[in-house]
Amino acid sequence: MSADEIPYIGNELDLFSHAKNWKSYFARNIQPHIRGDVAEVGAGLGGTTATLCTGKEASWVCLEPDPDLCGEIQQKCKSGVLPDNVEPHVATLESFDQNRLFDSILYIDVLEHIEQDQDEANRAAGRLREDGKLIVLAPAHQSLFTPFDASIGHYRRYDRSSLTALAPAGLELEACYYLDSIGLCASLANKLFLHQSTPKISQIKFWDNFMVPMSRLTDAVSARRLGKTVIAIWRKPRS
Repeated sequence: MSADEIPYIGNELDLFSHAKNWKSYFARNIQPHIRGDVAEVGAGLGGTTATLCTGKEASWVCLEPDPDLCGEIQQKCKSGVLPDNVEPHVATLESFDQNRLFDSILYIDVLEHIEQDQDEANRAAGRLREDGKLIVLAPAHQSLFTPFDASIGHYRRYDRSSLTALAPAGLELEACYYLDSIGLCASLANKLFLHQSTPKISQIKFWDNFMVPMSRLTDAVSARRLGKTVIAIWRKPRS
């Protein structure tokens, strides 16, 4: 996968930078699985890095193929916005130093941008140390695919079946579940009625400030069987 195979279209990264409650929510779910040397693939503007990186990890490699976006991460490192252990690189996992192995590899709203997702998942599996984890967070339900998805370069949305079917070589599935059951209603409404190519900032803030806190409750009640986001976590077993 080369840098020009990952499309970055529009200003969705800036738009979703307003979703602070959402980032805090998904961080609570995946942060316990992150440790050691970390690779964050498709790090964008570094918003997810700021949410997940505690500074206590051995290293945090931000792989971002877009030079302008990676430049933003570099500036955040220089200004102290991001912890000292963050290493920004203009690269993909395929092009990055093949001798570097990781304890955690993250794809946060990234795998849906990669056409050959099975190849990428297998590639990530090959870069994990024993007991390391591959963590994927992605938009859920292909039936909800909208012009907005297409406009920001999504090839697909996932569900539990399609995501677990990737089954990276040599890894064991540890968990797969949905988040944001209330947000699922908003996505369905957009699909059926609004047909927006880009949500407004006011809509993002309404979802983040009101729907996400409600989802924290309803997700627990539904045992995380419903939601507009799906998370999968695989572990590389000890030999």
